[in-house]
Amino acid sequence: MLQSLHVKNLALMEETEVEFGPGLNILTGETGAGKSLLIGSVNLALGGKFEKEMLRKGAESALVELIFTEDSPRVRERLLQMELEPQEDGTLIISRKMQPGKSTCRINGETVTARQIKELAELLIDIHGQHEHQSLLHKKNHLEILDGYCGEELLQEAKEVEWLYRQCRELRRELEAETLDEAARAKEQALAEFEWQEIQQAKLVLGEDEELEQRYRFMANSRRILEGLTECYHYTGGDFENGAGGALSRALRALRGVSAYDGKLGTMEGQLAEIDSLLADLNRDLSEYMENCEFDGQDFARVEERLNTLNHLKGKYGGTLQAVIRYGEERRNLLEKLTDYDAYMEDRRARLGEAEEELRSACGRLSAIRSKNARLLGSQLKEALRQLNFLTVEFEVAVRPEQDVTPRGSDDVEFLISTNPGESLKPLSQVASGGELSRVMLAIKTVLAGRDQIGTLIFDEIDAGISGRTAWKVSEQLDVVAANTQVLCITHLPQIAAMADRHFVIEKSSTGENTITDIRPVEGEESLGELARLLGSDALTEAALSNAREMRAQAMEHKKSKE
Repeated sequence: MLQSLHVKNLALMEETEVEFGPGLNILTGETGAGKSLLIGSVNLALGGKFEKEMLRKGAESALVELIFTEDSPRVRERLLQMELEPQEDGTLIISRKMQPGKSTCRINGETVTARQIKELAELLIDIHGQHEHQSLLHKKNHLEILDGYCGEELLQEAKEVEWLYRQCRELRRELEAETLDEAARAKEQALAEFEWQEIQQAKLVLGEDEELEQRYRFMANSRRILEGLTECYHYTGGDFENGAGGALSRALRALRGVSAYDGKLGTMEGQLAEIDSLLADLNRDLSEYMENCEFDGQDFARVEERLNTLNHLKGKYGGTLQAVIRYGEERRNLLEKLTDYDAYMEDRRARLGEAEEELRSACGRLSAIRSKNARLLGSQLKEALRQLNFLTVEFEVAVRPEQDVTPRGSDDVEFLISTNPGESLKPLSQVASGGELSRVMLAIKTVLAGRDQIGTLIFDEIDAGISGRTAWKVSEQLDVVAANTQVLCITHLPQIAAMADRHFVIEKSSTGENTITDIRPVEGEESLGELARLLGSDALTEAALSNAREMRAQAMEHKKSKE
């Protein structure tokens, strides 16, 4: 349930906060007061497109914040998938700060992407904007509505159909690409065999090139290494009279001659003896290394030749030995394919045939689920339409097979309706008027509300094109829906406003150079005054208020009849 909405610096809204409640929340106001701005602000918070023109004049940023109370397991699971920790009390805060060129979205204080908010919003709220009922004129939307009604029952089969469709498409692409004639196949086979043999004969070992490069660098610089070591050995000791070793030995003898006279000198003697020992160890290591540092010309030539071979292959087939080995495996597989090309093509065709058969079977299962649910949906929509003052209505959700298969199966789904006795069922797009379409959409939302478990429905002028008794029927149906789902409804009709559990007025006011839109709750006499205005009264006369009271009493009678 949407608990509250906070808007700051958005269009005509300077700063406003409104708290909604369960049941039917009605919003009314004069034309141009900014009623649709409410829907727009909610859409923005849920990841809708923000234009810099939406920013209030003089403001640097706009803010929209929605607070939900929601303890649905589906919502908790989605939050955990987003690595967000659900609040223990079910509070869910969605906010979006918007500036020209950028925006920041947060869920419970954690920064998220607009896409993540949109995914979560699908489980929280369903917004039906102005003229959205026109989408019913497009047959492709009928399939989406039916699939939404089918719910989890359809989900796994739909995923299977989509996966099989993509598999079949890939197999067809492979077959289309394998159109080699005899000459081209022979040429491709000869090239693959040469490349495979070249790589195979090299007997590659991963890491061999790095080891050889290290050996090559050492061998190529062995003379320089030996010269440097010899000079180092010469100066650190060895046979050089004035080297560090000889000087250190003489210094140690001198210190030992006087160390007995002072304890501090004994410590210095120990330090110098340790240095002498370390230098002696270094000299031994240098001597051993130089004895083993021999240059073998034949070994150097072998290393150089092997490196040239490896670098040639890497330059030709890939930048690393791993890439060369992988390319060799690809050539081997291609060679096996081309060696028995006819058998390979037959296998590909057989695999495609099997995949297409599996796809047809999966489409059949998907169609069966749709057909079963189409009958149920048609029956429920028919009843919902009767409640919306379609006195003699027939409604059918037709599921017809198509020749072409798509990722969504092979079904053509269309809504058929008859609103007059004796008339045959016809496509909804050929029969329904604007007012009828809005009622059909309300019926669909009513039926789906119990299926998708969404906590909040928002209707922006669902009453377009209706009046009189039909308006009362729509009002009553909205009240029925609001018994189990929070409903927010923007309306111009007093019949619908009279049914409100909570009534809000959207007003526009001017102060000097500023124009401000605000939303505030009304009740009692003030709510009756708004009903009188909707009834067409220019002044709050006693007669107008009496009509409003009578309308409110009629709405309350309906509410009592449900108890």
